[in-house]
Amino acid sequence: MRHRTVSDLVGTQVLVQLPPGAAVREAVRLMAERHIGAVLVTESGRLVGIFTERDMVNRVAAEGCNLDATTLDSVMTRNPRTVEADAPALSALRLMQLGRFRHLPVTRKGRLSGIVSLRDFAGNELAEVEREGDLGRAFAEGGRESG
Repeated sequence: MRHRTVSDLVGTQVLVQLPPGAAVREAVRLMAERHIGAVLVTESGRLVGIFTERDMVNRVAAEGCNLDATTLDSVMTRNPRTVEADAPALSALRLMQLGRFRHLPVTRKGRLSGIVSLRDFAGNELAEVEREGDLGRAFAEGGRESG
């Protein structure tokens, strides 16, 4: 079986990008319209942040921020991790699991080219990461001394 790359997951995407000074309401509107969970925040073509559903809950709604007055630069996740398009899909999923995030911007030769989310991964990658987690837990539990 051929292992998929991140590029296989991304396919052809229309990137949803906004500048750091855009209002949160604009980001939320785009996310709802396009049925996506994150917006890439870019400045002069360079990725500076990502605004996700989790940011909306934890940094906007929980704080009672005004959606029109609050800008993305004040509530986005700055300098998010990225993955190269030619990386194995399994590596991207591992990175997401370790970092505890659900969206990962994709670059190709240093330029923004897409985004992957947890729902983009097939059963094979998810099963492999779960198996690795089970092995790690078994190792940790096996290393404990019983009293």
